Amino acid sequence: MTLTPVDPLPSREVRVRAPGKVNLSLRVGPRDHTGYHPLVTVFQAVSVYEEVVAVPADGMVITASGLQAEAVPTDGSNLAAKAARLLAERVGVTDGVHLHLVKGVPVAGGMAGGSADAAAALVACDALWGTGLSRDELLDLAAQLGSDVPFVLTGHTAVGSGRGHLLTPAMSRGEFHWAFAVRDRGLSTPEVFAAFDELNRGVPHAADAAADVPLMQALRAGDPSALGAALHNDLEPAALELAPDLAEPLAVAQDAGALGVVVSGSGPTVAALARSRQHALVIAAAFTAAGVADRVLTAMGPVPGARVVGSE
Repeated sequence: MTLTPVDPLPSREVRVRAPGKVNLSLRVGPRDHTGYHPLVTVFQAVSVYEEVVAVPADGMVITASGLQAEAVPTDGSNLAAKAARLLAERVGVTDGVHLHLVKGVPVAGGMAGGSADAAAALVACDALWGTGLSRDELLDLAAQLGSDVPFVLTGHTAVGSGRGHLLTPAMSRGEFHWAFAVRDRGLSTPEVFAAFDELNRGVPHAADAAADVPLMQALRAGDPSALGAALHNDLEPAALELAPDLAEPLAVAQDAGALGVVVSGSGPTVAALARSRQHALVIAAAFTAAGVADRVLTAMGPVPGARVVGSE
């Protein structure tokens, strides 16, 4: 939205920040009759953020800046736009909104950047329009928008089941430090799941929460070494099938002494768990020196979910 001298200035602005996520564990069952795979996953919210700035507007306006902003759709297919429309329909609001997305989470990188936009848009529009929905009501809307949106709304650490949208808070002590190897060319989540189905055709498999007992114990103890040893992603072989060169950042992180390394979600971002913030910087430098990433990020977790960070 471009303001001219005759345009009225927006009467209010709400800025919301929402984190990206890493799947500490992702266990995938066979596709069911609804077309979805049952999941058991352990999410951790990390300090790589999307920001959504909401101001009043005529109609729906979406703009974007920041990391890979050119790859973000600004039409009605954008998840933030869908979130605003869903909230408006739920409460009967007819006001328009301009949502400006400040991108910090990799696009199509397996770190829930689009879901973070959706969660932030729900919180921002709720505040802008004064709709006053409860957190449970916002979570209900979030679940309609995507499997990762409810977690990004709540943040911290949680176990997700169903499609990943049914959340149980997980006890976690201390903080964990990460380095991420990011590729500009994303992987399609449906294509990764299709590759998973092909690789597991005829192989009995289930999303088994019991397999994550060591991981949950590591979180409760605040033990990064034990957590690194317990990282797991059933989709990693499928992501490697579609993008074999992902083996390179996985190997670089291991050589740099990562406590654990895993493809994040459906990829292609590679997440390496470090001993400390300084060690995360060392791993990031190794990614850069080896030329195995288009960009590198460091972060810590867990962090809170979507929240208002500014309002005028």
